[in-house]
Amino acid sequence: MSQPPPEDAPPGFLPQGGNYQELLSYRKSEIIYDLTFRFCEKHLKRGDRTIDQMVQSARSGKQNIAEGCKASITSAETELKLINVARASLEELLLDYQDYLRVRDHPLWDKKSKEALYVRKLGRTPDESYETYRPFMDTRPPQILANIAICLIHQANYLLDQQRRRLEKDFVQKGGIREQMTKARLEYRKKQQSQPPRPPHRSKD
Repeated sequence: MSQPPPEDAPPGFLPQGGNYQELLSYRKSEIIYDLTFRFCEKHLKRGDRTIDQMVQSARSGKQNIAEGCKASITSAETELKLINVARASLEELLLDYQDYLRVRDHPLWDKKSKEALYVRKLGRTPDESYETYRPFMDTRPPQILANIAICLIHQANYLLDQQRRRLEKDFVQKGGIREQMTKARLEYRKKQQSQPPRPPHRSKD
């Protein structure tokens, strides 16, 4: 929930933000969640505990990016923490997909393979969404879908790493909300003190 700015803060003190749907990392994580949900529903046996683990990891990645973006309005520390949680959740999901391939003796695509490069190319399309990959979900075997998911997770993790580095840099340079509030108060009071005093009000006889 957004907090109001301090009373002595200038207008517009709190940064405008929170639109997580514009974040490429969020859009990528949403595709990963949609693909994972359908992959587990279609290719894992009902009752397999891995289903809940994979779906929850995919959901955690998506949700924590969104919550972190919302928290950015008032707390850089919280945003950074939630981005780290999202990154860890997607890493866990990555391991699940890799395990799926390994225990079934399916090959893992090399990052320079033509298949991986093709998925990477799809990932750069401006209007990328789950619909970009739906034809593969409907026609390709599970080992292909698992490799596609792995490629997408690597892309999302790269984006989150970039996002995390930017947040860390901003925090070091600008501080968190407390430091910014203190700075805003000092600047506002300094401005008030620099203004010439108003003449005393004289009442009419």
